[in-house]
Amino acid sequence: MNVTIYEHASELPPLTGSNYFHSRELMELCELTPRQKPYMVVASDDAGGVRAYLLAVERRRRSWLPPYLYKHVRVLGEGCYTADADQQLFGMMVNALTARMQHKALYIEFSNLSQKMFGYRQLRAAGFFPVKWMSIHNSLHSRTPEERISERQLKRINNAKQRGLTTVVATTDEDFQEFSRLLRRHNWLKPRRYIPDNRFFRGMMEAGRCEILLTKTHGKTIGTTVVVFSGDDAYLWYSASRRKTYAALHPNAVTFWETICRAHRNGRRHIRFMDVGLPFRRNPYRDFILSFGGKEVSTFRWFRISIRWVNALASWLWRE
Repeated sequence: MNVTIYEHASELPPLTGSNYFHSRELMELCELTPRQKPYMVVASDDAGGVRAYLLAVERRRRSWLPPYLYKHVRVLGEGCYTADADQQLFGMMVNALTARMQHKALYIEFSNLSQKMFGYRQLRAAGFFPVKWMSIHNSLHSRTPEERISERQLKRINNAKQRGLTTVVATTDEDFQEFSRLLRRHNWLKPRRYIPDNRFFRGMMEAGRCEILLTKTHGKTIGTTVVVFSGDDAYLWYSASRRKTYAALHPNAVTFWETICRAHRNGRRHIRFMDVGLPFRRNPYRDFILSFGGKEVSTFRWFRISIRWVNALASWLWRE
């Protein structure tokens, strides 16, 4: 078995699979996006047949306030595998990626794995440590969103709509600029939150891989979500709202509700919320998402810091 890391989509062998987060298409988009560099890790048999692959994206982070400059690598999910592949291939790809990025990035992160214990032994052996995380998804195929949402939340949303809130899909340049301003304004004091260049979102929109929803009142955009499509599921990847300025109108609740309903109308089986956060006993964001009737699942995010003593300290601090 051989593992090869490709830095350009044009060099890739033929790949099969419907996971957008590990696709040639997303790799090509990342190549064209400033401050991102993709790495496709491919495991092949001796005959050259692809048995497994995963996409890792290096992100360049910089800011004046607070001041920082570094690179990190993120992998969304465990990748794609043939029917007869096992987790040993995952371990081989993790080791190859770790060796390549050891001196290039501050840390590597694996998130949104399909199962909590997937790759546990392989990631541990490669020096990663797990951080408990929360995952929430809403099933859209067995019951309607109206059957799952809490009465209190639905009442808030209906009242806000009666006061003039509307939600639309971004289609024009003006819509896109309003989305970008709100998203960056919402996240500028959140140093861990990485917001890609506008070309990344435009590329997904033009390819039909995502929708951007805007909630407006009197012509002002006060809420937005970015929903990405992969297979039969929708993934709520980014969101922002002016929930403090317009607290009485609940713009975040209206935008999330319309996002869920639209995914249901379009035949998606699930909508998955990609960054719920740490499993604190009190987590307002988690409780907010659960008010729409989702299912809460405990999972791990895995990290490996390139500075050995820092990684050892973090592993001790986050020990189970």
